[in-house]
Amino acid sequence: MRTLRSTALLCLCACLLSPLAAQTSHVHFRIQAPAGITAPISGRLLVFLKPGTGAKEVDSEEFAPTGTWVAAREVTSLAPGAFVEIDPDAEDLAYPTSFATIPPGDYQVQVVLDVDHTYNYSGRTHENWITAVLALPHWNPANAVTSTLQLTEHPTLPPAATAALTKAMAAAVPGVAQLEKFQSPALTKFWGRPTFIQAWVILPPGYFENPGEKYPTVFWTHGFGGELRGALINGLRYRERMVAGTMPPMIYVMLDESIPQGTHEFADSVNNGPWGTALTTEFIPALEKTYRMDATANSRLLTGHSSGGWATLQLQINYPTLFGGTWSTSPDPADFHNFNNIDLYRPNANAYNRADGTPTPLMRDHAKLIATFQQFSQLERVLGPYGGQNASFDWVFSPKSPSGAPMQFFDRTTGVIDPVVAQYWHDHYDLAHIVESTWPQRGPLLKGRIHLIVGTADTFYLDGAAHLFEARLNKLGAEPHFTYISDRTHFDLYLIDKDPRALSDKIAIEMYAVARPKSNWKPRSSPSPAASAQPGK
Repeated sequence: MRTLRSTALLCLCACLLSPLAAQTSHVHFRIQAPAGITAPISGRLLVFLKPGTGAKEVDSEEFAPTGTWVAAREVTSLAPGAFVEIDPDAEDLAYPTSFATIPPGDYQVQVVLDVDHTYNYSGRTHENWITAVLALPHWNPANAVTSTLQLTEHPTLPPAATAALTKAMAAAVPGVAQLEKFQSPALTKFWGRPTFIQAWVILPPGYFENPGEKYPTVFWTHGFGGELRGALINGLRYRERMVAGTMPPMIYVMLDESIPQGTHEFADSVNNGPWGTALTTEFIPALEKTYRMDATANSRLLTGHSSGGWATLQLQINYPTLFGGTWSTSPDPADFHNFNNIDLYRPNANAYNRADGTPTPLMRDHAKLIATFQQFSQLERVLGPYGGQNASFDWVFSPKSPSGAPMQFFDRTTGVIDPVVAQYWHDHYDLAHIVESTWPQRGPLLKGRIHLIVGTADTFYLDGAAHLFEARLNKLGAEPHFTYISDRTHFDLYLIDKDPRALSDKIAIEMYAVARPKSNWKPRSSPSPAASAQPGK
């Protein structure tokens, strides 16, 4: 899971509209391609419209999922200066409703051309084109005239994100952080083109001053929406804490699990390829030849948040001889009897509605419902079928359809769960089932090695699946270590005593005790809370 950025393809040209549709259409936006480009451009045009005035940017908002209307259209080979129209006046072309149903008022609109189809994963990137925000005072969809907007510029990162990245790149020097880009033979064979595993290797202070010393290694990976730049920023924060003496000295391998399909979660998949095999049999051995890592199971530790939490859980479970323990925070569901509040195995299961017919909740702010699963899915559908959270799950977990694309685990229109897909997920990726069914073989290697931390107010209700997983592990005698932090959400889980990353220290100290059981390492000081930031999803 991740922050909310989540497909019906729209009519390709106005001439395809039926005469009735043409007569009843009221809302039109006329978009002009950049005049200065040297070649035609293609992508998904996204129209964002919301009430108000004076906004510098109009976009969908995570904690107000129905506060912005969104419409879309695929365009191909849009020539320099050419115009294209979008008519979002139909319910299946827009979110949350048809634009024709919008009440009159003051509105503002902005258009994005998602040229690389990454909006569902990354939001606005520098490669996209955007228009200026256009004010629509006293706007009434029943008699609105055509509004013209021109794509003129590329988005820029927010100042805080730019500053964090600039600081991180300045600190990424040999001896502190080193980028590893490894071409995987297994993945290259699967895709038929060079395919790489990438990671930032964060070296502990004193690494070069003590050439005879080896170190435990932590393999970290991000959640949905993360990427290599964020991995570097988080890795350098870990190093800051090692320098400050609140974390013991270890090598951190900050793995990037982002791909165009979403996140591969280092799982072997018929759709994404053998990412788990490539990591464990190719990349890690290569790293251990390059860096002074202990290269023993007890000194290979795993941690990750959200989808990264699920990734590290499955790595520990599927490769128990390789890793000495996982500390997974707010992981995506490990027991698919509660997959984001959906029981995939319930007869006639439906993603949009629970057994009692009420909408399936997906996001909350403590006791307040923010979004349902259906709302989230419908927004993702409009934004495009190119790497949203649900599509990413399909790419990781699902079998192939006859067309070669992943089978969808639920019908995007009706919400009906496909029982064939649910059974495949159960057999291959339901971690609770995998542990239970292979306990005679894996049990001795997994006892005491599964650590899971989640908030009781998790934004995506992930504490529910954690309880189910813990109960099954306890029944097996797996000696799991589950921690439920009272009233913590998905985004403030690491906060302790005003330090937003203090939980990282506790996890690191527990890891070091596994790798160095006789060290009795103690923290030296506390870093400034301002120097740390809560990890993103």
